[in-house]
Amino acid sequence: MQAVSSMPFAHRAIDPTDHIAIVDALYRFGAGQDMSDRSLFESAIAHDAVLDFTQPAKRLGLEIPVFKGCAAIADTIFAAIAELDTTHTVTNPRITDYDGRHATLTALVEAAHLLRADHSRRLTLKNVYRIELSRSVDAWLMDHVRIDNVWKDGDAKVLFPDAA
Repeated sequence: MQAVSSMPFAHRAIDPTDHIAIVDALYRFGAGQDMSDRSLFESAIAHDAVLDFTQPAKRLGLEIPVFKGCAAIADTIFAAIAELDTTHTVTNPRITDYDGRHATLTALVEAAHLLRADHSRRLTLKNVYRIELSRSVDAWLMDHVRIDNVWKDGDAKVLFPDAA
């Protein structure tokens, strides 16, 4: 994994088209979940991607592995949200490293999870996403995603029925 730059901005000027396309990968990731559109979700992730959600899971009382591979990531996430309505709100997207072929993106993402059958049961997570991306033929793809939770509100069992 490439180290996340400690610089607050990319060293190199970012092509405006790339800027939009890089951030769009995160939008596709969230919107795919919110619209139950697995194809849209998978269009954001590299075939051999890694998703690290271990820190938020631990805060919710669970130990989970780092997920590896687009299919495994999609299988895990879509199974977890099968009975949920979700909304992912992305704010403060910042490209902190860019060389024309690779980029690093950070953003705040607020993810609301509501039981479809009972919206009074919910879990809201405010997370910091740190994403390493690479340019593919058709789009920018997320290679490595690390999610760290800043705050949470609600019932952890909504997302993780086995949570403490």
